[in-house]
Formats: sequence, structure tokens, C-alpha cells
Amino acid sequence: MMAVELTPRVNAEDLLGDRVELDVSGMTCAACAGRIERKLNKLDGASATVNYATERAMVLGWPPERASDLVDAIRAAGYDAKPVAEGAEPDGYSDRVKMLRSRLIVAAVLAIPLGDAAIVLALSPQLRFPGWEWALIAGAVPVVFWCAWPFHRAAWRNLRHGATSMDTLVSLGVLAAFFWSVVGTLFRVPGESYWFGYGMAPEGADSLYLEAAAAITTFLLAGRYVEARSKRSARGVLAAIGKLAPTTVRVLRDSGEEIVPIGELGVGERFVVRPGERVATDGQVVSGTSSIDTSAMTGEAEPFDVTTGSRVLAGTTNLNGALVVEAQRIGAHTQLAELAVLAEQAQARKASVQALVDKVVAVFVPVVLVISAVTLVVWLLAGGGPRTAFSAAMSVLIIACPCALGLATPTALMVGVGRGGQLGILIKGPDALESSGVIDTVVLDKTGTLTTGAMRLVEFTPLGKTDGLALLTLTSAVENDSEHPIARALVSEAKARGLVPPRAERVQALPGSGVEGVVMDADGVGTPVLIGNADLMRDRGLAVPEEVTAAVDAAALAGRTAILIGIDGTVSGYFSVADTIKASAPAAVARLRKLGLRTILVTGDRRSAAEDVARFVGVDEVVAEVLPSEKADVIVKLQAEGRRVAMVGDGINDAGALATANLGMAMVTGTDVALKSADIILVRRSLDVIPDAIQLSRRTLRTIRGNLVWAFGYNVAAIPLAATGHLNPLIAGFAMSLSSIFVVTNSMRLRRFKAGAN
Repeated sequence: MMAVELTPRVNAEDLLGDRVELDVSGMTCAACAGRIERKLNKLDGASATVNYATERAMVLGWPPERASDLVDAIRAAGYDAKPVAEGAEPDGYSDRVKMLRSRLIVAAVLAIPLGDAAIVLALSPQLRFPGWEWALIAGAVPVVFWCAWPFHRAAWRNLRHGATSMDTLVSLGVLAAFFWSVVGTLFRVPGESYWFGYGMAPEGADSLYLEAAAAITTFLLAGRYVEARSKRSARGVLAAIGKLAPTTVRVLRDSGEEIVPIGELGVGERFVVRPGERVATDGQVVSGTSSIDTSAMTGEAEPFDVTTGSRVLAGTTNLNGALVVEAQRIGAHTQLAELAVLAEQAQARKASVQALVDKVVAVFVPVVLVISAVTLVVWLLAGGGPRTAFSAAMSVLIIACPCALGLATPTALMVGVGRGGQLGILIKGPDALESSGVIDTVVLDKTGTLTTGAMRLVEFTPLGKTDGLALLTLTSAVENDSEHPIARALVSEAKARGLVPPRAERVQALPGSGVEGVVMDADGVGTPVLIGNADLMRDRGLAVPEEVTAAVDAAALAGRTAILIGIDGTVSGYFSVADTIKASAPAAVARLRKLGLRTILVTGDRRSAAEDVARFVGVDEVVAEVLPSEKADVIVKLQAEGRRVAMVGDGINDAGALATANLGMAMVTGTDVALKSADIILVRRSLDVIPDAIQLSRRTLRTIRGNLVWAFGYNVAAIPLAATGHLNPLIAGFAMSLSSIFVVTNSMRLRRFKAGAN
């Protein structure tokens, strides 16, 4: 059976191929984003996504040199745009916040006295003066035509293109309230009384609705201002990650250390990182020993030690000793830069549920206009009077404005992806979040995922009267210069015990079998040493005792590898090594099971070795001795059984399974192929990042659903109330603003998500 995808998958390689990102200005609601997106997708070869929350358009498969064509298309739609550099902060955020703040202040300063004056003069005829109505109208003009200008401008732009948006409703409501007041002042409406909340208004105040126009504008501007500030704050989470790399670097030149701009550093050059400084670019330590703090990049509090040969990454902080590092990857090719690009694109992409919301909004606004018109007509025919009919119709326009609906998904996605970046969880797109909500099975690779991939010495046994330390000294001398994992495990054990290996001569690797050499003592006397498997010993004429054969078999059953040691023509001992299980593995698997997920270990290793690891970490099931190409088949089989599968891996052999799974999660230490095949990249070294990623994804998805339930439910419940005259326009405007603020603040709660949370 074919694997069934939960959501459309986006090839990660597409995200890193030809693409253009644009800063879009002039958008005021989700309908604007939808209009621009449709315009861009009409261009041949363009695959565009426009995100209202991030105010960015991302066009895949479009050459950057033709970005001007995209800008022209957006301008033709009535908006403006410009290409942005990777990782750059959108210019429009700060400008938009300042613009809204200034208009909000003016609106609030004028609306409060305007409302008070209208009430006092309406209820107290003795306080009126000649032209008092026109004085109130004059006070409302700046609010209606300058403070509310963003709404009118957007509505006019939409009208010129034969479309409607949320701003159409707002603009119509504010202008209708103002011009109703002007017309009512010029031509009295007979038989009407005005209700201000304090009693019936005397003759002459029955047609004024100026305080409603001013208050509605103030409420809506307040909502937009809070929304803009929250969006800027949410984007700042990931912007901080992109700014971790320093701008200058201490390069080692012939004349000594020289501080130069980071852009002048070349691959292969060496630079110095002093204590307290951030590492300038990805590289390898060539001298020095220190501890590296990666918390700002991965959220991992515990530093790790580095020494000669260790790899260090841009953006991490050197804690104590000075390091000399050779640059290996620079600029946009560093891991930090690539992660920042992927995270930016994840925020720009759109969840499938948001695409549905956009379609609903596109239909919703015209329907509301019709409902408002019908409300006006019905009230007039029912004898409700012009004021009552107008009030009900305007309330429908204001209360129905679906701003909260347009913000429900993108704000939660933006904050969720940003918080993940802080915790070392790189979510490539919203499809990963949606998939995580229904995952019921987690498939784990063994080597490099649950284990470190580094061998450790498990057992070292001398035979007969052979001295153990002397035997370890001889074997470590022969293996001292080898890079083989088994040799490294042996030498590390010798160093841990304080042994200093003597000089070895005529050392020769025997591929597939072992190694041999002669160890020289202080008097220049050599001792032949042979290290390898039982077949090598027998081929060289060394008798293998039965107890050693039994030990080799027992080690194999336990998932370890046993190695024999021959000294002067006699098997004098043996040792066994095993892959090191990560200390965080058992707790991470336990958390996955606590989340109700079934865990499966899939590996190409022997079943005995796989089951030994499985017992230690506590996974539910083992699938062993599978070829790399068969790992994807395991995923397909599980999906055919109705399972929703997440795959966690790190190697080239995991790429197919990562791409096939409903949710692919790759360790950042893995190969480039694995990283490109995954939906989520796990940057932290601790395996606790796996349940953290799933929990953050689920929390984000729950937030999106909660936002949508609130936004849909609010509009569905509020429109009938407004149409039947149970909501006046002031309360409608205030409630609509509160709805948008609720959605944004609810999404911002994701910033408080903590690693290890239940």
C-alpha cells in the first residue's frame, strides 16, 4: 500500500533553491495577503505564499534576478514590496507600530471629550450653543479622516480592484456613522429619539452618531496597535538567533592577531576566540582547550568541552580557555545561517488550515455586507425607524469584521516556530506542526541517534598470570596512532587510567582483521603484539582457548564486539567494545511513551545488539538487520497499518525514511541529506529535544485550534445579536478589538513553553 500523507509535503531542497522573499507593505488583513498571493501565482512558474502575520511573500522556483517582476505584480494589486536579504528584519514593522501609535493617541485624545460633550449637550439643552452640532462634527473630522485613514485607504484600494476585505467593513461603519450625523444635522429625522445610555435625548440630538464613529476608530486602532507590537515581538525571537554571529573576528596573520570584519574571513584561515567571545564561524579547533556554551542557539544549559580536533559552530560562546580555530564554513554556509534561513521560511509558509481560513474570509466579507444591507431594509420595513435600522446595520458591519479569524493561525505559527528556535528545535514549516498532532508512533534510528556512534570499552580481561595494566599498556601503544573507533576506545581507557604508552614500531593495519606492531621497552627490546579477531589469531598460528571463544560468542549475543590480544605468540587476553548509549536516551524514550506514543527502534545492526540497546532505553519494539533502503519500507508498512509515524534519524541511510514518514526529525549532527529530508531539525544534543519538539508542536496546534474556535464562534454568535439590535456600534467595535487582542495574546503564551514541560 502507498503511504498516506497527512498534509502536503514541501521538499526541503526547494526551500534552499531558487526563491525570492519580499517585504510587503500595505497589507491590513488576511484578505490582502490572499489577493497578493493569487496575483503572484498567476505568474508562470511562480509558487507563492504570502503571510499576513510576517508581512512577507515567499516565491519558490523564481530566479532572484527577476524579483522586479514580482514587485510589479504586487504593485499592480495596489500594494508595495521590495526584495529582502536573508534573515533581514522587515522594515515595515517599526514604521507600522509608530504610525498606529500616533493615530491611536490622536483618536483617543479627541474621542474622549467628543463623547463626553455629545452626551452632555444631548441631555442638557440649556448648555447648547449656536452651531454646537457642527462643533462636534469638526472635532470628529480628524478622527474619522486622519486616524481612520489606514482603513479607508485599504478599503478604497480593494474597491478599485473589485474586492472587499475586513477594512471594507470598518471603513463603511465609521464613514456611515459620521455622514449619518452630518445628514441628520442638516435634515432632522422626525419621530426619533437618541439613546446615549443615560436616558432619552431631547430634540436635536437624535441624529448624532459622532461619538460612535470616534470610539469605533479608537478601539480598532488600539487592536491593530497591540497586534502590530505582538507581531514584531514574535518575529524578534528568531531575529535574535540570526544575530548570534559576531560582526568581527580576530584573524591570525603574519603580523599577529588582526581584527577584521567577518566578511573578510576566508575558508582555511585561522582565527582566535578569547574567553567570553562568540565563535565567528563554523570551524575546527587547531589548538587550545575550553568549554563552549550553546544555550543561546540550542537552549541547552550544559556547556561541552572542546579540544584540538573538536568542531565548533558560529554563534556559540567560548567560556574559559583561548582557542585557535580554522574556518571551514563561512557566511551563508554556516550552520547558524542555514538554520536561520530555514526558520524564516518556516514562518513565511502557510498551514493548510490557514489556506481554508483565507477562503472563508474571502467569502465572509461580501456575505456580511449583504447581511448588513438586509438588516437595514428589514428594520425599516418593520417600522423600527431610520436610527434603529442604521444602528443595527452598522453594528453588523463592525462586529463581523473577521480580523481575529485572519490572525488565528499565522500568529500562533510565528510564535511557535520562534520559541522552537530558542529551544534548539527548528521547525521547517507548518505541515510539521499539523502532522505532530496526530502522530502515534515514533521510529528511532540507533547509531548516531540513540547512541553516540563512539565505541566505549566494556570489558578488558587478561588471561592466566598476565598483568592487566601491562597488557593495556602494550595494546594502547600499538593502537595509539589509529583513528579506528575501537582503537580510540582502547586508548581512551588507557589515558583514563593514567597509562603512558611506550613507542611502537612496524605498526601495520590488517584491514578487516586487526592490527599488529612491536612495542619497544626502555632497553630497546621489542614485544610483538597482535590485536584482532579469532580468525586472525588462528591464521597466525595462535591457539584460541575455549574460554575466549565462549566470551566472544557471549559478547556477540550482548551486542558487543570482542577483540583478542596476542603477545609473543600467545593469546594473552581479550576486550570488548560497544557503542555508547546517550545518557539522555532512557529519559527521552520514557517521556515519549508517557505522551502515548509507541516507540520502535530500527537499525541495520545485529538483532542482539539492537535488543541490548532497546532494553536499556526502554523502547517498545525492535526492527533489526534492515538495509538502508528497507528503512523506508518499514515506515510504509506501519502507515499501511494505520499508524501515523514520526522518524528520528541522522544519517544518509535515514533520508528515505525521514522523507517517507508523516513527520521527519533529524539530529543536527547528521548528514546534509538527512537534514534536507526532515521536517524538524533537532539542534540540541540531548535527546530530550525529541519529546520537547513533539510537545511544542502539539501545544502550537492546540493554540491554533483554540484561536479558530474563538474567532469562528465569536463571529457566528455576534452577527445575529447585532442584526437584531442587541449590540450598539460602540460595544461592537470594542468587542471586535478585544477578539483580535485575545487571539494575539493567546498565541504569545507559547513563548512561555519550557523544555521538559509535560
